[in-house]
Parts: sequence; C-alpha cells; structure tokens
Amino acid sequence: MSAANEPIEISVPEVKALRDASADFLFIDCREPNEYEIAAIEGAQLLPMSTLAERVGELAGNEDRRVVIHCHKGGRSLRVANWLREQGFTRAQSMAGGIDQWATDVEPGMARY
Repeated sequence: MSAANEPIEISVPEVKALRDASADFLFIDCREPNEYEIAAIEGAQLLPMSTLAERVGELAGNEDRRVVIHCHKGGRSLRVANWLREQGFTRAQSMAGGIDQWATDVEPGMARY
C-alpha cells in the first residue's frame, strides 16, 4: 500500500505485528507524563500532544517513515496523526483504541485508568 493510501488509523493487532517483526516505524505516545507513569508501551517515545507543536522538530528526518501515535483511547492520537500529516509526515497513523485497547488485547496485566 502506498503511503498516500495508508489509512489514518491502524489497529492494535497491526501495531503489535509491526513491533514483533521489528518493522521500521516510529512509535509515539502522545499522552501526558502523568499518564505515561501509570502505564507505557515498551518502545513508544513520549511526546505529549501539549508539547508537540514546539517539539515537532525532534521528528525531523522521519517524514517518509511510518509514524504510529497512541494515546489513552484513540482520540488525541487521531488528532495528532492528522496534524502530523499536515506537517509532511504522510505516513502518520493513530493506533485505534489506544493504550486501553493495547492493555486489553496485548498486555492484560498492564495498569488501566
């Protein structure tokens, strides 16, 4: 599938498969630090939505790379994915269901809130 046709959302099982296959993608957690302290997905980089506009430069060089963003349930990450696409990150995708769905489907022992 070409980058222009990649859906804006990606499912938890798809993200797990990418991670398990050591696929090349940038995994971003756009929740706030206090949420990250409760639960975090290994390999996801914390980049809160509240600081994204001033920190987007940290993502420079990843414009052509798949970028998967997650939040608590999927709302914030969808907004972030759309915003990143407007900034030139054409392969940005939101993980549908967020870390809450991840805790249900992938890591049942993970803390939930």
